[in-house]
Order: sequence, then C-alpha cells, then structure tokens
Amino acid sequence: MGVWAWSRTINMTEGPILRNVMLFALPLVIGNILQQLYTTVDTLVIGAYCGTTSLAAVGTSAQPVEVVLCIFLGIGTGVSILISQSIGAGNRQRANSLSRTACGFVWSCGIAVSVLGILIAPLILQLMQVPEDAMDLAVTYVRIVMAGSLGNIGYNMNAGILRGMGNSTASLFFLMVSCVINVVLDVALVAGLGMDVTGAALATCASVYISWIVSIIYIRKYYPELDFPLFTLRAAGEDLKAILHIGLPIGLNHSLYSLGHMALQALVNSQGSVFMAGQAVAGRITGVANIAVSGLSSAATTFSGQNYGAGRYDRLRQGYRRIPIATGLITLAGGLLFLLLRSPLLRLFTQDETVLMYADRYVSVVLLGQWMFSVFNSILCIVNGVGLVRFTTVVNLLMLWAVRIPSAYMIRAWFDGTWIMLCFPISFFFGMCCMIGYYAFSRKWKEILQRPNPKAPA
Repeated sequence: MGVWAWSRTINMTEGPILRNVMLFALPLVIGNILQQLYTTVDTLVIGAYCGTTSLAAVGTSAQPVEVVLCIFLGIGTGVSILISQSIGAGNRQRANSLSRTACGFVWSCGIAVSVLGILIAPLILQLMQVPEDAMDLAVTYVRIVMAGSLGNIGYNMNAGILRGMGNSTASLFFLMVSCVINVVLDVALVAGLGMDVTGAALATCASVYISWIVSIIYIRKYYPELDFPLFTLRAAGEDLKAILHIGLPIGLNHSLYSLGHMALQALVNSQGSVFMAGQAVAGRITGVANIAVSGLSSAATTFSGQNYGAGRYDRLRQGYRRIPIATGLITLAGGLLFLLLRSPLLRLFTQDETVLMYADRYVSVVLLGQWMFSVFNSILCIVNGVGLVRFTTVVNLLMLWAVRIPSAYMIRAWFDGTWIMLCFPISFFFGMCCMIGYYAFSRKWKEILQRPNPKAPA
C-alpha cells in the first residue's frame, strides 16, 4: 500500500464534508471490526474449547477493565481535540508540545493503573455479584488484562494524537498487527495448550503491548516534527491543564458510564450463568453491528475540532446536521442487516438452545434502537470538538444513571429480569432528544454557528 497511504492526513477544513468524514471514518470502522474481532475470537475459542462457565467469566470481565481504563480513553480524546484545533489553526508547535505531554502522562499513570487493577480485581467482581462458579476464572482474566494497562493507555493516547493530526489509517494498521497476534496466540494458548481464560487474557495483553510499541515507532518515523519521545515523565503544565480540562470530564464520564454498566452487569449476573453467557454472545453481534458509531463519531470530533480551530464556522453550519443524519442511517442499515442474520451468527458461538434464546432476545431489542444512540453520539462528539464538554457530560450521566439503570431495575422488579435490555433503547431515545434539544436551544452553540469566518473577506 505504501508509506503515503498509511501516513496520509485528511484536512477537514476543505473539500466535501461527508466525503471527508467517511474517508476519515472508514479506517476507524474497519479498525472497530478488528477490535470486535479481538473479543469475538476470545468468545469463539472459549466457547468451543472451555464451556459455559469460562464463557460467562470472559463476558463479565470487560466492565471492570473499562471502569479503570475509560478515564484515560477520555483524556486521549481530549488530546485529540486539542491537537485537531492546533492543526486547524496551523500551530504545529502546540501540537508538538501536546504530544510530548501526553507521552509523559502515559508513563506516569500507566504502571500505577496496572498495579491498582490487579489489586482490586477480586473486590470489583464481588460487587458485580459474579457467580461462584465463574469467580476464579473472572479474577484471573481481569488481573492479566489489567497488567496490560500501560500498553492500552499508551496505544489509545497515540491513536488520539494521530486522529487529531487528521490520520485515521495508522490506527487501522496498528489494530491489524494486534489482531493477528491476538488470534494466533488465542488459538495457540487456549485451543493448543488448553490454558482456558488465562490463555485468552495473555493473548489480549501481549497484543496490546505490541500495538502500543508499533504506534510509537510509527509516530517517530512519519511525524518527526512532533519530536515524540520513547520515554519521558515531563509534562508542560499549561498543556497538561488544557488536556485535563477537556479530557478529564470526558474520561470521568466514560468511567462512570462503565461503572453504571457494571451495575447493569450485576443485574445480568443475578439471572445466572446461562443468561450471562447469552448476553456475552449477543454483545459480540451488537458490537459488530454498531461499528460505524465510534468511527463516525471520531470523525465528527476531528471535523469539529479542525474547523473550529481554523475558524471555518461556515463548515460547522453545514456539517452539524449532515453528520448525525448520515451516522444514524448507516447504523440503522447495519442493525437491520445483522438482525436478519442473527440466528446463524449466534450459532457460531454456542449450540446451547437456552443461551441462544436469551442472546436472540437481547440482539433483537438492542439492534432496533442503536440508530438513536448513533445520532446522539455524533452530536455529542461535534459539540465536544469545539470544547463544550460540560453539557454533554451531564447528559451522558443522566442517560445512564437517571434513565437506563432505573428502568432496568424497574423492568426486573415489575416485569421480567430477562428483558432488562429494554433499558437500552429507552435511554438511547432520551439521550438523542437531549442533544437535539441542545442544537435547538443552546445559546453558546448558536453563537458559535453565527460567527463569521475570520479569514473571509469583509
């Protein structure tokens, strides 16, 4: 494919808006497929060689890992927003300083997070009400995956830097490398050596570290102007303050969101290992069907950030509606396609008829409502891209803690606990309405859209 194809950037301040957004999002969408393949391969191999208890342990272990790591994923988004604004404004020196500060932050926090995650894994899983038959396996899986936190944080921070630069193809290359390693090690350690969930966790941990190392080499080779270090603990005070000002609310939001999902997972776990396995299998299908959301949302953030930094308010006025509509339609089409194919796809993971029944129910309910989440998330990312993160943080938390979790508990109390997935479309609708309302009524947003372009002739 050549060096140019992997190192090219997309200038969101010029050219057709939707074409640029789609071109930027395409590698991220493919990368999301590969990320889903990570967990899907784990599930396929565990389901084929280890049984229902191991499958339930792997399925329930994702949430505690996310709670610890999501705050840093949000900070990486903050780095991406600030770099995209710097690139839009033509300030390469600021982009350089931000990337070096991000590197120092990774090394300062990554090791501490790994140690903390290993220590608190049993406590978190107990709070999640993981059944006794799956507890030991779940603890083993979480501890090994948390040992990879440094690599996970480092990779996501580097991916944020590249997205801010307008480069989304590099992340696809990193994920291709990581995915191949993960698949090979999964088959070798679990199927070949019979290491059960330990083998699956080791495969994930190793692939994450290798992906991080590859991303460091890539940035140093193709973006020498960033002067990106291999190791540093230094961080520019003003840059770190700016990163945390934008990224920390997003990160705390992500972390509290994952904590809320743990509360939901506790409801799932209370239905027993068979229902847990059904939910874990269904999550692989709904995750793949939802691949366009995060890719297009990242593109929306970069579009918003670059054009805001460049003062191209005319393009913000053109894109702020087009992008959510396109994202919603793509997600709806993907959801309907996977809904038609759900039965044969689910049988790839298990032949247990009860597990399949619960999985089919979950997939049908969630897929029909994911387009609303797509519209909500793309609007949220456009607003975040200009640095207005306060309202989006509040709405995200309300959508989870005031709508999704209470509705799930009410469904279990008043109806049937095996239908708690109905809480997802209910919360998606709430979030979408809030963000559309922000477009319609926010004075700050209207003021930004009404600004003239600074470089436009008088």
